[in-house]
Amino acid sequence: MLKLDCYSPAWRSENQRRREEIELDLLLRTARAAADAAAAIHRQDAGRVLVGDASMKSRANYVSQTDLAAQRAVISVIEEHHPGHLILAEESDESVQDQLARWDGRPLWIVDPLDGTTNFLHNHPHYCASIAVAVDGRPVVGAVTSAPGGERWWAAEGIGAFKNGKPISVSKERRLIHSMVGTGFPFKLLDVLPEYLEEFDRVLRATSGIRRGGSAALDLCYLAQGSLDAFWEKILMPWDFAAGLVLVREAGGALARPDGSELGLHPGPLYGANSLELLEALSSVLEG
Repeated sequence: MLKLDCYSPAWRSENQRRREEIELDLLLRTARAAADAAAAIHRQDAGRVLVGDASMKSRANYVSQTDLAAQRAVISVIEEHHPGHLILAEESDESVQDQLARWDGRPLWIVDPLDGTTNFLHNHPHYCASIAVAVDGRPVVGAVTSAPGGERWWAAEGIGAFKNGKPISVSKERRLIHSMVGTGFPFKLLDVLPEYLEEFDRVLRATSGIRRGGSAALDLCYLAQGSLDAFWEKILMPWDFAAGLVLVREAGGALARPDGSELGLHPGPLYGANSLELLEALSSVLEG
């Protein structure tokens, strides 16, 4: 059974609610500034830093000087405004498990300084910076900036989701056969490729089309703004989905792990859709 990640606020006093809104606003301002700082590095290096200039962490998994410079810019912004917080960053020397193991209850910033590095290194304009902050282990603020198109998305729990200052919401399509579905290829885990290709075959036959852009953070932004109706991926890291999770949730969408476990902040598969109805339909197809 799918266990949804959804916003269901408990009763709060007016003063407590106001304090939470002020704190979320401060976190959101920092997240947006950090995403913009990374995007400024992307613009500076676009077309200059190419695939031959990058190092490979693993097969088809690159890290470039742009990733590292953008991450330094992001961390500088966060530490300036929230020096006591912790940071979980993609280009850390530690594994994601080791970084999460150090979490001690403080607010945790989740940083992808350049989501879509392979696209960036080939001068393909589908990449972004994705910044989120989790409080009590739950992502509550997210900001995504895409330098090529000058697009900026942001959201905070209970406040809503926005693109370039205007509110956004998920699409209203409820029929899977008419839905556009986003996905990501499991290029880091080729042993699951046969299983994924079977899923791809079933989803392609059951929908109006599948799109793979190469940046899960942007795919979730597109789900939040209604350009995609649903999304699935076999494995995502927390920096891939944390900001998008807040955006989709605040835009009215539904997200879940296929095995019914809590979304949390750990790597794993992710299903998303504009509604519980469509999410269940997609899940049914994916599970065969």
